[in-house]
Parts: sequence; structure tokens; C-alpha cells
Amino acid sequence: MGFMAGKRALIVGVASDRSIAAGIAEAFAREGAEIAFTYQNDKLKSRVEKLSARLGQNTDLLFPCDVSSDDEIEAVFAALGKEWDGLDILVHSVGFAPREQLAGGFVESITREGYAISHDISAYSLAALAKAALPMMEGHNGAILTLTYDAATKVVPNYNVMGLAKASLDSCMRFLAADLGPKGIRVNAISAGAVKTLAAAGIGGFRKMLNYAEKAAPLRRTVTIEEVGNTAAFLCSDLASGITGETTFVDAGVNIMGMVFDED
Repeated sequence: MGFMAGKRALIVGVASDRSIAAGIAEAFAREGAEIAFTYQNDKLKSRVEKLSARLGQNTDLLFPCDVSSDDEIEAVFAALGKEWDGLDILVHSVGFAPREQLAGGFVESITREGYAISHDISAYSLAALAKAALPMMEGHNGAILTLTYDAATKVVPNYNVMGLAKASLDSCMRFLAADLGPKGIRVNAISAGAVKTLAAAGIGGFRKMLNYAEKAAPLRRTVTIEEVGNTAAFLCSDLASGITGETTFVDAGVNIMGMVFDED
């Protein structure tokens, strides 16, 4: 029996079986959690359905959810509430900015529309999902987890407006932790390093980011979705019952480095 046996989790943001959210789902399933999923659109539904089936989950617990729509968010929990009498874990693995915002200089690429979209989808959605999930999570000593990135506090070429959105997301996580702590709900974030995922492919110069991470990281490598998933399972389990409002780095140590020289 795994250390998440008896836990019920909703994972928002699976885009493919090689996404970070998929790595989290695999770790949750291995440790005995029961998992429901959302999918963004019909194009992605089959991918999420295949993942759910592969992990031995109930493929009926798949719900459409465009996080830019409050109506769709509310509909997810209305439908989930008919299947489960409570929710222990909410995973938010959602981030988006228009592709043209993720290449070139910050000033030349940023637009009012791109700023608004990236913050709405990447940051506000965490608060919106937490608010909608609250009635199902109260009384369950629940956990909410989001995925951030080091560009929230440091400049990363081409990441541009998403760095601002991740900073907003980090602050949202802390405010949620403070607000929901008295209700017994913990809220944390994982800052994953450069990971080869479908979403990351949209960032200009991503191969250079991977190469830099492999050179700069104390472990001299990048991390895998499985390693991120293992950390997520810990943070969302009772093993982490005293941890809230924290960002845990899973990046092979890249974040501690201030300067990197080429090795002789």
C-alpha cells in the first residue's frame, strides 16, 4: 500500500504523457491515490483518457476545463461532486502565453493582450480553481500544488512575460497558503528545472536552456518528469503535513548557482 492510499486527487493540466502533470499522475497512482483529470479540449481528451487508463484510473472521471472560463471551472467541481464526497488534492499544472511572447526581447515582444492572457491562464487560474475546490476540500486536510519556474525571480532569455506570470503565480500560492491554512489546506509549489515537455517546446531557444542546465547544475544534468512527480507525491501526502507556502526546487541544483565558468 502506497503512502497516498485513500487520497483523491484532481490533476489539471495534462497535455501529453510526457508532461510534468503526467509524471505527477504516475507517482500519485503508484502510491495509491485515486485520480480525476481535466482536459482542455477534445483534441487533448484522448491523450488524457489513455493516461488515465494506463494508470488504472476510472476513465469516467475526465472533465473538460478551459481555465479561462469560470463556468467551466465550476462545472468541473459540480460534476466531480456527484462522484466523490470530498477532494484531498488539487494539482495546478497550467501555464500559457501566446507563442510570439516567448521569443526575442522582453520589450519588443510584450503586449497588453499577451500580458493579460498569460496572467489569466497561468496565475489567476490557480486562485479560481482553489476557490471552486474549497467546498470539496474543507475537512480533508487537503493539499494544493502548483508548478512554477525559476524565471519568477530571475531573468531567463525568451521567457519574457511568462516570468512575470510565474512571479504572480508564486505570490498567489503564498496568499492561498495563508488564507487556507486555518482550514487545514496546505498550498505549495514546485519549481522544476528545464524539462523536455510539449509545453517547453514553445519557448524560443529551449535547447540552449537545456544545455545550460546540464552545464550549470551541480548534478550536471537536467531532471525528469518522474523526479518532479516523486516530489509532488511527497508534498501532497501526509508526509509533508507541516509544509505550506513553500517553493521546492527540483532542478538538479541549477537555482543555487550564481555564475558558471566553462570547465578547463
